[in-house]
Amino acid sequence: QVQLVESGGGLVQAGGSLRLSCAASGRTFSVAVVGWFRQAPGKEREFVAATRWSGANTYYADSVKGRFTISRDVAKLTVYLQMNSLNPEDTAVYYCAAGGTKLTSGEADYWGQGTQVTVSS
Repeated sequence: QVQLVESGGGLVQAGGSLRLSCAASGRTFSVAVVGWFRQAPGKEREFVAATRWSGANTYYADSVKGRFTISRDVAKLTVYLQMNSLNPEDTAVYYCAAGGTKLTSGEADYWGQGTQVTVSS
């Protein structure tokens, strides 16, 4: 069992920045990939970014590439999402997720509770 707890969401103006954190606990050795998804009002869940705990690979949705950066602190069992140049289209509930190599396709074994990110124009 893996537990994921997101934090760092909030309200930010367009063009601003925000950093999300996801603290993992439990049997974290059982997951190879951690990442972020988001779901905006009236929209389906969308993949945002992912990384292997090893750091060997990172993945980004085209909509966030160049603006968002995923990183992880293995010692702290924490994954981060640094979000820069935010725009109102980034408004969503952001979910931390963990699983295997299919995570970027939406198949995750574990999900966090979500944290709200609201970007005002």
